[in-house]
Amino acid sequence: MTEYEVQFIDRDDRTARFLVRGVTPAFANGVRRAILADVPTFSIDTVRVVENSSVMFDEQIGHRLGLVPLTTPLDDFEIGDEVTLSLDVSGPGTAYSGDLVSSDDLVQAADENIPIIDLKEDQRLEVEADAVLDVGREHAKHQGGVAVGYRHLQRVEVVGELDEFAEQERQILRGVIEEDGELIPTEEFDNDLTQRYEGKEVEVHDVENAFVFHVETDGSLTVDELVTRAAETLADRADELEEAVKL
Repeated sequence: MTEYEVQFIDRDDRTARFLVRGVTPAFANGVRRAILADVPTFSIDTVRVVENSSVMFDEQIGHRLGLVPLTTPLDDFEIGDEVTLSLDVSGPGTAYSGDLVSSDDLVQAADENIPIIDLKEDQRLEVEADAVLDVGREHAKHQGGVAVGYRHLQRVEVVGELDEFAEQERQILRGVIEEDGELIPTEEFDNDLTQRYEGKEVEVHDVENAFVFHVETDGSLTVDELVTRAAETLADRADELEEAVKL
Protein backbone atom coordinates (compact mmCIF):
# COMPACT_ATOMS: atom_id res chain seq x y z
CA MET A 1 0.00 0.00 0.00
CA THR A 2 1.32 3.44 -0.97
CA GLU A 3 2.16 5.65 1.99
CA TYR A 4 0.74 9.13 2.09
CA GLU A 5 1.53 12.22 4.12
CA VAL A 6 -0.85 14.83 5.55
CA GLN A 7 0.33 18.29 6.58
CA PHE A 8 -1.99 21.00 7.91
CA ILE A 9 -1.43 24.51 6.62
CA ASP A 10 -4.08 26.24 8.75
CA ARG A 11 -7.21 25.14 10.60
CA ASP A 12 -9.79 25.93 13.25
CA ASP A 13 -13.04 24.21 14.25
CA ARG A 14 -14.83 25.05 11.01
CA THR A 15 -12.21 25.52 8.33
CA ALA A 16 -9.01 23.76 7.41
CA ARG A 17 -6.46 23.70 4.64
CA PHE A 18 -4.17 20.71 4.47
CA LEU A 19 -1.75 19.08 2.06
CA VAL A 20 -1.95 15.41 1.16
CA ARG A 21 1.00 13.83 -0.66
CA GLY A 22 1.15 10.42 -2.27
CA VAL A 23 -2.46 10.19 -3.50
CA THR A 24 -3.86 10.07 -7.02
CA PRO A 25 -6.34 12.60 -8.46
CA ALA A 26 -9.02 9.89 -8.29
CA PHE A 27 -8.42 9.36 -4.57
CA ALA A 28 -8.44 13.12 -3.92
CA ASN A 29 -11.78 13.42 -5.67
CA GLY A 30 -13.04 10.42 -3.70
CA VAL A 31 -12.24 12.20 -0.44
CA ARG A 32 -14.05 15.33 -1.63
CA ARG A 33 -17.13 13.37 -2.64
CA ALA A 34 -17.13 11.41 0.63
CA ILE A 35 -17.04 14.64 2.64
CA LEU A 36 -20.07 15.94 0.74
CA ALA A 37 -22.09 12.76 0.32
CA ASP A 38 -21.25 10.16 2.94
CA VAL A 39 -20.96 11.87 6.33
CA PRO A 40 -24.41 12.13 7.98
CA THR A 41 -25.74 15.24 9.71
CA PHE A 42 -29.00 16.17 11.38
CA SER A 43 -31.37 18.39 9.42
CA ILE A 44 -35.00 19.34 9.90
CA ASP A 45 -37.12 17.19 7.59
CA THR A 46 -40.73 17.51 8.74
CA VAL A 47 -42.45 20.62 10.09
CA ARG A 48 -45.86 20.78 11.81
CA VAL A 49 -47.26 24.30 11.97
CA VAL A 50 -49.37 25.02 15.04
CA GLU A 51 -49.81 28.73 14.35
CA ASN A 52 -48.38 31.03 11.70
CA SER A 53 -49.77 34.55 11.57
CA SER A 54 -46.63 35.94 9.94
CA VAL A 55 -46.39 37.22 6.37
CA MET A 56 -44.57 34.07 5.20
CA PHE A 57 -46.16 30.87 3.93
CA ASP A 58 -45.74 27.67 5.94
CA GLU A 59 -43.61 26.20 3.13
CA GLN A 60 -41.18 29.14 3.30
CA ILE A 61 -40.82 28.70 7.05
CA GLY A 62 -40.17 24.98 6.58
CA HIS A 63 -37.54 25.68 3.92
CA ARG A 64 -35.69 28.08 6.20
CA LEU A 65 -35.78 25.67 9.11
CA GLY A 66 -34.38 22.92 6.91
CA LEU A 67 -31.33 25.08 6.19
CA VAL A 68 -30.42 25.59 9.87
CA PRO A 69 -27.30 23.51 10.67
CA LEU A 70 -27.69 21.29 13.73
CA THR A 71 -24.96 19.87 15.92
CA THR A 72 -24.45 16.19 15.13
CA PRO A 73 -22.76 13.89 17.69
CA LEU A 74 -22.33 10.89 15.40
CA ASP A 75 -21.24 8.49 18.14
CA ASP A 76 -24.61 8.87 19.86
CA PHE A 77 -26.96 8.39 16.91
CA GLU A 78 -27.51 6.22 13.85
CA ILE A 79 -28.78 7.11 10.40
CA GLY A 80 -32.56 7.45 10.51
CA ASP A 81 -32.70 8.63 14.13
CA GLU A 82 -34.95 11.61 14.77
CA VAL A 83 -34.93 14.49 17.25
CA THR A 84 -37.85 16.88 17.76
CA LEU A 85 -37.38 20.64 17.93
CA SER A 86 -39.92 23.35 18.63
CA LEU A 87 -40.17 27.07 17.98
CA ASP A 88 -42.65 29.40 19.67
CA VAL A 89 -42.05 33.13 19.19
CA SER A 90 -44.23 36.24 19.12
CA GLY A 91 -43.67 39.66 17.64
CA PRO A 92 -42.49 42.25 17.52
CA GLY A 93 -39.00 40.86 17.01
CA THR A 94 -36.91 38.48 14.99
CA ALA A 95 -36.98 34.72 15.45
CA TYR A 96 -33.48 33.22 15.34
CA SER A 97 -32.16 29.69 15.14
CA GLY A 98 -31.18 30.01 18.80
CA ASP A 99 -34.89 30.12 19.65
CA LEU A 100 -35.28 26.50 18.60
CA VAL A 101 -35.80 24.21 21.60
CA SER A 102 -34.56 20.65 21.15
CA SER A 103 -35.81 17.49 22.82
CA ASP A 104 -32.16 16.34 23.02
CA ASP A 105 -29.44 18.60 24.38
CA LEU A 106 -26.91 16.97 22.03
CA VAL A 107 -28.72 18.30 18.96
CA GLN A 108 -28.96 22.09 18.88
CA ALA A 109 -28.66 24.86 16.33
CA ALA A 110 -24.98 25.06 15.37
CA ASP A 111 -25.34 28.84 15.09
CA GLU A 112 -27.72 30.76 17.33
CA ASN A 113 -27.90 33.91 15.23
CA ILE A 114 -29.39 32.66 11.95
CA PRO A 115 -32.54 34.74 11.32
CA ILE A 116 -35.66 32.75 10.51
CA ILE A 117 -38.36 35.42 10.31
CA ASP A 118 -39.11 38.97 11.41
CA LEU A 119 -42.41 39.14 13.28
CA LYS A 120 -44.53 42.28 13.61
CA GLU A 121 -46.87 43.25 16.41
CA ASP A 122 -49.50 40.56 17.14
CA GLN A 123 -47.79 38.03 14.85
CA ARG A 124 -46.88 34.60 16.20
CA LEU A 125 -45.09 31.52 14.93
CA GLU A 126 -45.35 28.15 16.65
CA VAL A 127 -44.04 24.99 14.99
CA GLU A 128 -42.79 21.54 15.81
CA ALA A 129 -40.13 19.95 13.64
CA ASP A 130 -38.49 16.56 13.31
CA ALA A 131 -34.79 16.51 12.47
CA VAL A 132 -33.48 13.31 10.91
CA LEU A 133 -29.93 12.00 10.62
CA ASP A 134 -29.07 11.30 6.99
CA VAL A 135 -26.34 11.76 4.38
CA GLY A 136 -25.68 14.34 1.71
CA ARG A 137 -26.26 11.98 -1.22
CA GLU A 138 -29.89 11.75 -0.08
CA HIS A 139 -30.37 15.52 0.21
CA ALA A 140 -28.01 18.49 0.04
CA LYS A 141 -29.27 19.84 3.37
CA HIS A 142 -27.39 16.97 5.04
CA GLN A 143 -24.04 18.06 3.61
CA GLY A 144 -21.85 19.11 6.52
CA GLY A 145 -19.23 20.49 4.16
CA VAL A 146 -20.36 23.83 2.72
CA ALA A 147 -17.16 24.49 0.78
CA VAL A 148 -14.98 21.52 -0.15
CA GLY A 149 -12.35 21.56 -2.85
CA TYR A 150 -8.74 20.79 -3.69
CA ARG A 151 -5.96 22.04 -5.94
CA HIS A 152 -2.62 20.70 -7.02
CA LEU A 153 0.26 21.83 -4.85
CA GLN A 154 2.40 23.98 -7.14
CA ARG A 155 6.16 24.46 -7.09
CA VAL A 156 7.64 27.77 -8.22
CA GLU A 157 11.07 27.74 -9.82
CA VAL A 158 13.11 30.86 -10.50
CA VAL A 159 14.73 30.36 -13.91
CA GLY A 160 16.44 33.71 -14.34
CA GLU A 161 16.47 37.49 -14.05
CA LEU A 162 14.30 39.68 -16.27
CA ASP A 163 16.02 42.11 -18.57
CA GLU A 164 16.69 45.49 -17.01
CA PHE A 165 13.94 47.25 -18.94
CA ALA A 166 11.51 44.36 -19.31
CA GLU A 167 7.95 44.96 -18.12
CA GLN A 168 6.78 42.29 -15.70
CA GLU A 169 3.15 41.29 -16.19
CA ARG A 170 1.03 40.18 -13.23
CA GLN A 171 0.98 36.42 -12.78
CA ILE A 172 -2.00 35.43 -10.65
CA LEU A 173 -1.87 32.12 -8.78
CA ARG A 174 -4.29 30.80 -6.16
CA GLY A 175 -3.78 28.08 -3.62
CA VAL A 176 -0.49 27.07 -2.02
CA ILE A 177 3.00 27.05 -3.48
CA GLU A 178 6.06 25.15 -2.34
CA GLU A 179 9.38 26.95 -2.21
CA ASP A 180 12.48 25.16 -0.91
CA GLY A 181 10.23 22.81 1.08
CA GLU A 182 8.20 25.65 2.62
CA LEU A 183 4.43 25.86 2.04
CA ILE A 184 3.24 29.39 1.30
CA PRO A 185 -0.44 30.34 0.82
CA THR A 186 -0.68 32.61 -2.21
CA GLU A 187 -2.80 35.19 -0.36
CA GLU A 188 0.34 36.09 1.57
CA PHE A 189 1.53 37.89 -1.57
CA ASP A 190 -1.94 38.88 -2.85
CA ASN A 191 -1.96 35.87 -5.22
CA ASP A 192 0.44 37.72 -7.52
CA LEU A 193 3.78 36.00 -8.14
CA THR A 194 5.34 39.25 -9.31
CA GLN A 195 5.03 40.61 -5.77
CA ARG A 196 7.07 37.73 -4.39
CA TYR A 197 9.47 37.32 -7.30
CA GLU A 198 9.88 40.87 -8.48
CA GLY A 199 12.22 41.11 -11.47
CA LYS A 200 12.44 37.30 -11.73
CA GLU A 201 11.39 34.94 -14.47
CA VAL A 202 9.60 31.98 -12.89
CA GLU A 203 8.06 28.68 -13.92
CA VAL A 204 5.15 27.05 -12.09
CA HIS A 205 4.81 23.26 -12.01
CA ASP A 206 2.15 21.02 -10.47
CA VAL A 207 3.61 18.69 -7.85
CA GLU A 208 2.62 15.18 -8.85
CA ASN A 209 0.19 13.41 -6.50
CA ALA A 210 0.15 16.31 -4.02
CA PHE A 211 -3.12 18.12 -3.37
CA VAL A 212 -4.12 20.98 -1.09
CA PHE A 213 -7.62 20.57 0.32
CA HIS A 214 -9.80 23.40 1.58
CA VAL A 215 -12.68 22.26 3.77
CA GLU A 216 -15.29 24.40 5.49
CA THR A 217 -18.15 23.01 7.59
CA ASP A 218 -21.56 24.43 8.49
CA GLY A 219 -20.90 23.79 12.18
CA SER A 220 -22.81 20.53 12.45
CA LEU A 221 -19.42 18.80 12.80
CA THR A 222 -15.92 20.09 13.39
CA VAL A 223 -13.67 20.02 10.36
CA ASP A 224 -11.57 17.27 11.97
CA GLU A 225 -14.66 15.10 12.51
CA LEU A 226 -15.92 15.72 8.99
CA VAL A 227 -12.67 14.78 7.26
CA THR A 228 -11.97 11.80 9.54
CA ARG A 229 -15.46 10.36 9.06
CA ALA A 230 -15.18 10.81 5.30
CA ALA A 231 -11.90 8.90 5.24
CA GLU A 232 -13.49 6.14 7.32
CA THR A 233 -16.32 5.75 4.81
CA LEU A 234 -13.76 5.27 2.03
CA ALA A 235 -12.02 2.60 4.09
CA ASP A 236 -15.34 0.86 4.75
CA ARG A 237 -16.17 0.83 1.05
CA ALA A 238 -12.76 -0.59 0.22
CA ASP A 239 -13.31 -3.39 2.76
CA GLU A 240 -16.76 -4.13 1.29
CA LEU A 241 -15.27 -4.32 -2.20
CA GLU A 242 -12.51 -6.64 -1.01
CA GLU A 243 -15.05 -8.96 0.60
CA ALA A 244 -17.23 -8.93 -2.51
CA VAL A 245 -14.30 -9.83 -4.74
CA LYS A 246 -13.45 -12.80 -2.52
CA LEU A 247 -16.92 -14.30 -2.89
